Amino acid sequence: CLILIILSPPFPEYIVAFNGYFTAKARSHFISSALKNSEAVDWRIVPRENPASDFPSDFEVVQIRQAPRHSLLTLEDHPYIKRVTPQRKVFRTLKYTPDRDNHTRWTQKWQSWQSSRPLRRTSLSLASGFWHATGRHSSRRLLRAIPRHVAQILQADVLWQMGHTGSGVKVAVFDTGLSEKHPHFKNVKERTNWTNEKTLDDGLGHGTFVAGVIASMRECQGFAPDSELHIFRVFTNNQVSYTSWFLDAFNYAILKKIDVLNLSIGGPDFMDHPFVDKVWELTANRVIMVSAIGNDGPLYGTLNNPADQMDVIGVGGIDFEDNIARFSSRGMTTWELPGGYGRVKPDIVTYGSGVRGSGMKEGCRSLSGTSVASPVVAGAVTLLVSTVLNRELVNPASMKQALIASARRLPGVNMFEQGHGKLDLIRAYQILNSYKPQASLSPSYIDLTECPYMWPYCSQPIYYGGMPTIVNVTILNGMGVTGRIVDKPIWQPYLPQNGDHIDVAVSYSPVLWPWAGYLAVSISVAKKAASWEGVAQGHVMVTVASPSGNDMTSTVKLPVKVKIVATPPRSKRVLWDQYHNLRYPPGYFPRDNLRMKNDPLDWNGDHIHTNFRDMYQHLRSMGYFVEVLGAPITCFDASQYGTLMMVDSEEEYFPEEITKLRRDIDKGLSLIVFSDWYNTSVMRKVKFYDENTRQWWMPDTGGANVPALNDLISVWGMAFSDGLFEGDFTMADHDMYYASGCSIAKFPEDGIVIAKTLKDQGLEVLKQETAVVEGVPILGLYQTPSEGGGRIALYGDSNCIDDSHRQKDCFWLLDALLQYTSYSMTPPSLTHSKSRVAPPTVTDHPLPERLEGNHLYRYSKVLEAHLGDPKPRPLPACPHLSWSKPQPLNETAPSNLWKHQKLLSIDMDKVVLPNIRNYKPQVRPLSPGESGAWDIPGGIMPGRYNQEVGQTIPMFAFLGAMVVLSFFVVQLTKSKSKPKRRKPRVKRPTYLQQQQQQQLTVG
Repeated sequence: CLILIILSPPFPEYIVAFNGYFTAKARSHFISSALKNSEAVDWRIVPRENPASDFPSDFEVVQIRQAPRHSLLTLEDHPYIKRVTPQRKVFRTLKYTPDRDNHTRWTQKWQSWQSSRPLRRTSLSLASGFWHATGRHSSRRLLRAIPRHVAQILQADVLWQMGHTGSGVKVAVFDTGLSEKHPHFKNVKERTNWTNEKTLDDGLGHGTFVAGVIASMRECQGFAPDSELHIFRVFTNNQVSYTSWFLDAFNYAILKKIDVLNLSIGGPDFMDHPFVDKVWELTANRVIMVSAIGNDGPLYGTLNNPADQMDVIGVGGIDFEDNIARFSSRGMTTWELPGGYGRVKPDIVTYGSGVRGSGMKEGCRSLSGTSVASPVVAGAVTLLVSTVLNRELVNPASMKQALIASARRLPGVNMFEQGHGKLDLIRAYQILNSYKPQASLSPSYIDLTECPYMWPYCSQPIYYGGMPTIVNVTILNGMGVTGRIVDKPIWQPYLPQNGDHIDVAVSYSPVLWPWAGYLAVSISVAKKAASWEGVAQGHVMVTVASPSGNDMTSTVKLPVKVKIVATPPRSKRVLWDQYHNLRYPPGYFPRDNLRMKNDPLDWNGDHIHTNFRDMYQHLRSMGYFVEVLGAPITCFDASQYGTLMMVDSEEEYFPEEITKLRRDIDKGLSLIVFSDWYNTSVMRKVKFYDENTRQWWMPDTGGANVPALNDLISVWGMAFSDGLFEGDFTMADHDMYYASGCSIAKFPEDGIVIAKTLKDQGLEVLKQETAVVEGVPILGLYQTPSEGGGRIALYGDSNCIDDSHRQKDCFWLLDALLQYTSYSMTPPSLTHSKSRVAPPTVTDHPLPERLEGNHLYRYSKVLEAHLGDPKPRPLPACPHLSWSKPQPLNETAPSNLWKHQKLLSIDMDKVVLPNIRNYKPQVRPLSPGESGAWDIPGGIMPGRYNQEVGQTIPMFAFLGAMVVLSFFVVQLTKSKSKPKRRKPRVKRPTYLQQQQQQQLTVG
């Protein structure tokens, strides 16, 4: 009973967002009138006791004991209520490792832990739920903050010598708080608490460290010690927070006119609408937000929100050898999936591994993580803002433009790892201080021939008949918070560089807000180049207008360079089905590998360039051309492709898709399916109470949507079972691991089936019993009977090709399957295997049925609700690209697109710096426990107060000069007032005597 009481959820809480800012009385009246005639029972407005409660707000938190769905809809029907969303709990454990000059050893241990994560073996039963309150799937977490004085390494002291120290800039630190009398900080303007704990102090040390990197004035000095520091305590000592705490704190930051805001937090939920909307509002109010990109590397597609937003400066981490940190999350962004390709993120990278910062009470400590890299950039931004005389020129867009235009590109690293490169503080200063408002693009050019930076685009040439290559470009508008594209972007091919051999289509944001928008460029090969090979170039011309001020306009060029080859043979072309892959955050999609209980939701966006990156690279190395299908199966010409790959599909299929695929396979298209588990009993078992939404979550599919896949392949007498198996085995002399896969329940009698001995993982999950099952069919190969028909290959587990879960890759098996499907070459190692069995026609495991009451229709592109029984939607029209009418140019393209691009109106020579030609960072290592003055030669920073000495260099020099001058004036006066007489010869004092006399005089 005690366990049940602990696990029972509290009353659900909902964030009711309004269309404007209203007083507490008005907000209460709106909610009362909306719920007056509803069936909501025992509802109340949750009181919020924090500094923002004295001001109008744009949201309330409402607690409802019983909240029928139509009651929530009734709330949303109120004219002043914009949206109702569940209150989300932010729960992530802060993990950091102090460094004692053993960072290399720690890194090796950390990498070992990362690589061993999938091997963890723990009980599959936890009380009444398989997974309970992990909080890892949708939370915003403190990104691990885990040695070295970073401000001077980035040459901040060059700007200090010029008198810039962050003065007059308000910087907010949203973290775990700060103690009142910490010796490292001299200008803490305000500390506020937004949690339910009655303290302002930092009980963890994370917030202190972050604040120290930005503004510490002693020991491990920060970038901007004179900045006005605003401390927002939004996490408890147990690292818990709620969306509503952030919303109130964000509103207060807007009220206080904060200039720079650091968020060393993040999470995968980019659909937490109140949070995302409030971030937009913050940046629209000119708050420059800097956020950590995440610690989920080295996997791709693991970016965290809000750092993945266009208006936020997303920061990744590097070590002091300029290597991308293993922990740093990689792009692309996954908001745009499964339709095609994401945007470039992070924006910039900087030191985040083994950085020194302030300790919780005193002294310094060393931490690593993008949680460290973020305040490095936030501190640099704060310092940069203080160098600009006309603060009206500084906004979230202009600052990001300066940072990315000045960044130093790291060699051998692609754009989804480093963004625009490594932070260069001095170059950013030069750019910012000669800046004129303008628009710019990120990336500033498209070069599909430039590897490795333009990976994955450079990894495969384009050809006639292929799926259009889509590059998502971010438009940054430094002219104003809002803007628009004038007329339409213009495609101008360079005729001398064969630009007329490519077609370009452009879609773009109708409104650029706040400070940014998108430009999606689709590139295809013109029919005239079907058998042509070479390089083609041109550029897209975009004009942006902003209504702020004098209706400013800015025109930018987007150079485009591609490599074209002759269309490959059909057998070499593989089409990847992206359209039927779904992912968190819309719904609960469980992990493909049930052993990975520490992170139950499959939030990595399945894509050949994210968690299937290694598989994609392998296929390219084998000579295959891989294309992405971001539309229904009805929208491609099957005669162009040898094999269609469906991997880990969660979506349903339109009836028209099923019909067309059967027809395509009869005409020679082949199909490879990598499935995963689907068992309704296990799905009910793995439900869990989510601390974020305060609701029980039930999976809407298993690892894959096996019932939908069975509908697709049933015409050939094939089906996957609801069995759930796991185990190690050997196939064709290769070691294999089957991770939570299903078995083949039915297969044609003339097909080839391979079976293995595996553990019944379903039984282990449901009854905590272990059983070994012999002869589990896991692989099937089939040649369809129609003349010229295609081939079908089924495998019950996708984990062996998925970077997120892979323990032992099965790329060799994929090669064998493609040899079979594309070239009709049956692998002898499989057909002659001792594991070959008769194809099953009946099975001990029944065919899986869809889980009753699942909510897949809520976020499916195929299903729609229909009187409680979801039905397919009408088949959507295939995407139709409107190709731009070319305006050819008879001019030569620039030879170097990267160096050709720079912000307009930048003249570096006009910005005067101290002589830094031979500058070397002067860093003196601190002794353990050393507490003293600034960590630069002499112990005093020029022009800065030092508590040990009590003087400043300029003042000391001035007083000394005045004393010397007074001495000479007095002596000159005496000599004029006295009669001249011959002085007796005296012995000249020694140098030591002179020094002693001077000290007495000065004293």
